[in-house]
Amino acid sequence: MTIAQLFNIANLYVLPFWALMIFLPNWKITRRVMESYIPFVPLALAYIYLFVSSITPENAQALSNPQLADIAKFFADETAAATGWIHFLVMDLFVGRHIYLQGQKTGIWTIHSLALCLFAGPMGLLSHILTYWIAKKFFPNSQNEATTVAEKTVSST
Repeated sequence: MTIAQLFNIANLYVLPFWALMIFLPNWKITRRVMESYIPFVPLALAYIYLFVSSITPENAQALSNPQLADIAKFFADETAAATGWIHFLVMDLFVGRHIYLQGQKTGIWTIHSLALCLFAGPMGLLSHILTYWIAKKFFPNSQNEATTVAEKTVSST
């Protein structure tokens, strides 16, 4: 399998998880899948493979004492760029999972934050933090009611 094929597969691999969290957040299967760490295992294995493949003595030295020019040179290599991209995919999905699970627990609306996280992880996280803060500050009773509903739903499944 080529680096380009692995890159393309990883990009496609994450999409069903995002689709489940965004479009079917209350589906029992979505909850079961996203409560698991299994979605991250194939991505982590691909990352490890690419990381090990991309390390040369020069790259190891550049990464041990990072300078912007050295990092830019490192990512000019196709394998290193794919490694970095899969790192983004894993971490963005992990943050998205956190947002999803917190939304399920508290009843806070997460669709906008998940969509942002899919395309720009840190912006989605900030969106969720702000949404959580606003909901907690200005709508504290609705959060308690949603938590009770979520707990009843989880305990009945």
